[in-house]
Amino acid sequence: MLETMTAEDVKALPIERKIQIMEAIWEDLRSRFEKLEISPHQKALLDRRRARARQGKAKILDWDAAKRKIGRS
Repeated sequence: MLETMTAEDVKALPIERKIQIMEAIWEDLRSRFEKLEISPHQKALLDRRRARARQGKAKILDWDAAKRKIGRS
């Protein structure tokens, strides 16, 4: 049975344990993402966005900046 953890429980964990959990989450998300089927339209959109990022034409925000921008919408 899985134990329910609060944000405070997670904050109290040692950094090594947090990293283990993050790695497990990323691996799970990666494997799920690889199984997803996306439409040709979605693929084209992602390809365009990746190309813009590679060319330095995209404005990349860190997560804190993205949250602030979303909060103002």
